[in-house]
Amino acid sequence: MRFQTPLVPARLIRRYKRFLADIRLEDGAEVTAHCANPGSMMGLAQPGMRIWVEPNDDPRKKLNYGWRLVDHENGHFTGVDTSVPNRVLREVFMAGGVPGFDGYDTVRPEVKYGQASRVDFLLTGAGRPDAYVEVKAVTLSRRPGLAEFPDSVTARGLKHLGELAGMARAGHRAVLLFLVQRTDSDLVTVADDIDPAYAIGMRAALEAGVEVMALGCAITPEAVEVAAPLALAPQLSGSGIGTAPA
Repeated sequence: MRFQTPLVPARLIRRYKRFLADIRLEDGAEVTAHCANPGSMMGLAQPGMRIWVEPNDDPRKKLNYGWRLVDHENGHFTGVDTSVPNRVLREVFMAGGVPGFDGYDTVRPEVKYGQASRVDFLLTGAGRPDAYVEVKAVTLSRRPGLAEFPDSVTARGLKHLGELAGMARAGHRAVLLFLVQRTDSDLVTVADDIDPAYAIGMRAALEAGVEVMALGCAITPEAVEVAAPLALAPQLSGSGIGTAPA
């Protein structure tokens, strides 16, 4: 997925009210940008960080910039826009490019299921069990190479685990797909110290037959693309939820 408008670099002044960020552009102008991320953004919102924002001239939008990336200034990037994973994955699903989903030729987003929920994608194909796929954007990393989810308590995420478990018990294919929007991580785990209830829900989902997958991203100021599968820590591979590996 290429950004519609070329991104421009800036420095973060502060993030506040979850969806707002004051930034300083390279010409010194200070403006407010939209932050499309409802999470805590732990480790990604320190004042002074180099970031990349997308300008827009849409009169329907209140703000003229949208915060898209954190530039770690070491060759690595983190994507902070949580709307990106579904947009990127829809393109790749439609092209048949997601590993493990061969033979699915119909991709439907936002399909009602469970108890008043909507699954991110419902995939169907001849001779294949219906696949209910929930996508989670992963941006947290507190240890080199290790990506973690969630970055804050997520009642919504816990509900989704329960819905997926219900689909698995009913004989469908149920998949939790982590899209890691960091280029510096190659292992994915659950941040059980941040949300113990989510960790418990993950264990129950695994026991019910929910599959867990993780994909990386190739990220530049020009585009975000789905990359290779990432390894799962033992906590996500069925051997129990526990403390993240050192």
